Order: sequence, then C-alpha cells, then structure tokens
Amino acid sequence: MKPLHFLIASISLLLASCSKGPVDNTLVVGMELSYPPFEMSDENNQPSGVSVDLALALGESLGRPVRIENIAFAGLISSLKTGKIDLIISSMTATEERAGSIDFSDPYLETGLCLLVSNNSDIQSIEDADKNGNSIAVKQGTTGHLYAIDNVRNAQVLALDKETAAVVEVTQGKADAFIYDQMSTYRNWKRHPETTRPILAPFKKESWAIGVRKGNADLKDQVNSFLSSFKSSGGFDRIAERYLAEEKKAFQEMGYPFFF
Repeated sequence: MKPLHFLIASISLLLASCSKGPVDNTLVVGMELSYPPFEMSDENNQPSGVSVDLALALGESLGRPVRIENIAFAGLISSLKTGKIDLIISSMTATEERAGSIDFSDPYLETGLCLLVSNNSDIQSIEDADKNGNSIAVKQGTTGHLYAIDNVRNAQVLALDKETAAVVEVTQGKADAFIYDQMSTYRNWKRHPETTRPILAPFKKESWAIGVRKGNADLKDQVNSFLSSFKSSGGFDRIAERYLAEEKKAFQEMGYPFFF
C-alpha cells in the first residue's frame, strides 16, 4: 500500500495537469494599427487592413487561431524577442541592422523611400532636401529615420513619433520634406494636394518581410511556404484589389512597378 503523502501528491499533480487544459495554439501577431491601409482599426475598433488579412490567411494555413497585438512600431522587435508575440507583420523593412536581432521571412513586398515635400519648396530630390537651412521630418524607428541618421548631413532632422505629425510639419511649412515609403507618400499627398507634392521615385529600394524570433526555424519555414503559395494562388492580388485598387492603378499609370 502506498503512503498517504504519495497518494496526495499524485492527486495534486493530476488536478494540476487537468486544470491547464489544452495547449494554447494561438498565433500572436504584432503590428502597429496606425498605418492604413496596411495596419489600422475599422469602424468597430477591430484590426483591419492588408497585414491583418495576411495574418489571418497565414493562421488559417497553419491551422492556428490568430490574435493581433497592437504595439508601437518601435517596440515590435523587443516584443518579439521577449516572446510577447510570435511574429511581426507590420510593413517592416528587412534591414541588416534588424536582422541582427530577429530573423525575417522571404520578402513579400517591394517598395522604396521617397519624399513628400511642401508645395512651397523647389526640392526635386533627397540631395536637394539635404541642404543647410532645410528641415526633414521622419517617423521614429522607421527606415526613413535610419536613413536620415546615416546619410543626412546638412538639413535638420525632425524625428517624430507619428506619421501624421510628420505630415502636418510639411503641410504647415515647418518641414521641407518627409522621408517615407512610396505608398504612404502617395496617400498623404492625396489627402493634402493643396499644400504638398510627392516625389515618388525611390532613392532607396526596400523589401518588407515578416519578423520571426531567432531560433524559430520551423515557424520561419512555415511562413515562407505560406507566402509562396499565397502569392501563386493570387492571394496578394485579392488583397491589393480590396485595399489598394486606386493606388495600383495610379502607380501603373505613372510607370512605377506595383508592390506585391
């Protein structure tokens, strides 16, 4: 006969294991929901946009429910590294610097840095913008910010925490230019055609990819397999038609390659 303390310990372990229930298989995806039409909230304050649709399609492919975590862009990498999230899908450019901290999937979108400038300015290029007496707005933590740190030598750099704040600086004539990606620059110009002008030819090309925690090779392989099949099955075309039909048509008319 087993001692009483052994039986009590065995029952306690059994109850503990039962209380845990099934293993949580949720795929937790981090993104900053302030970058329409890629990452945003709908009228019911629910996550919406290109990256949300992409995350949900990925979760369906993997057979895992998806939870979106709204995290400031500058905090996404640290959230991934500490295990708060499983993936970053937030219009993030795959750079060598970031690849020192996290892994990236294969690229899923090609874009580039360009300029939104004041209508009162005669700027035609990044070289024109980088002159004494000029000021260039950037969003903190973006590749536009990193570019300015490494390359802007003469103009004053205004590092702001929100895209909208950087746009306002240009519309009010407080900044001569804003360094950002092509799609957003186009959309910001369409919102403020009286005060701004886009220079959409990219002075630095970039690729967006999905961020994966280092050492998670299995998930990275699954993500890459999904991206390949999603593209070949027309998934990106369907997303573009839903969210980016106007931009796709405009960029084709201007002779710029579309992004996916």
